[in-house]
Amino acid sequence: MNPQTGPSPLLIACALGIEHLALRTGDRGGAGGPVTVLRTGMGPRAAERAVTRALAGPALDGAAVLATGFCAGLAPGMHPGDLVVAEETRDPRSTVACAGTDRLVKEITRAVPGRTVHTGPLTGSDHVVRGPERAALLATGAIAVDMESAATLLSAVRTGERPVAAVRVVVDAPEHELVRIGTVRGGISAFRVLRSVLPAFFEWHRSLPLPRR
Repeated sequence: MNPQTGPSPLLIACALGIEHLALRTGDRGGAGGPVTVLRTGMGPRAAERAVTRALAGPALDGAAVLATGFCAGLAPGMHPGDLVVAEETRDPRSTVACAGTDRLVKEITRAVPGRTVHTGPLTGSDHVVRGPERAALLATGAIAVDMESAATLLSAVRTGERPVAAVRVVVDAPEHELVRIGTVRGGISAFRVLRSVLPAFFEWHRSLPLPRR
């Protein structure tokens, strides 16, 4: 038993180096407890391995988990720099409900005023989605797709009961389809948005009814 007590930790998981850089250079003030920013690597398998391994350590016992980074928007009218706050994440194995969605939307709107925030299901894929496949995923009710969020949240809840959430910045949308990964590296707007929403993640974490440890 750990004799020390304090706020429960927060694990923020992302896949890409540019996402990790944005989160590490954002405003770290206002955190409600210890914060770990984990770069998982790309794809659902990498995310599952990295998150499961991280949560097995005592430092992240009882941690809330938030998956973030970039995504592809599925709905017409979405634009790069828009934000997606997931109500749930989906993949062929499961659907995982997200906690505190309304609070996240409120805090994100405060952190980046003027940015469009979309809420709805976020679906997972093991590859970059283009063309007709994008329309097929939209028909399921999903509003955005990425490769790691669903695996991250499923791995998190499998290790123990905990609040989870997913917030993504759109870099790829129906009228603005991603051609190559270099486009992401040139997405200064998306990078700045991701860096700017970090305080909203901390406020979400502070609002959760987490036990002290």
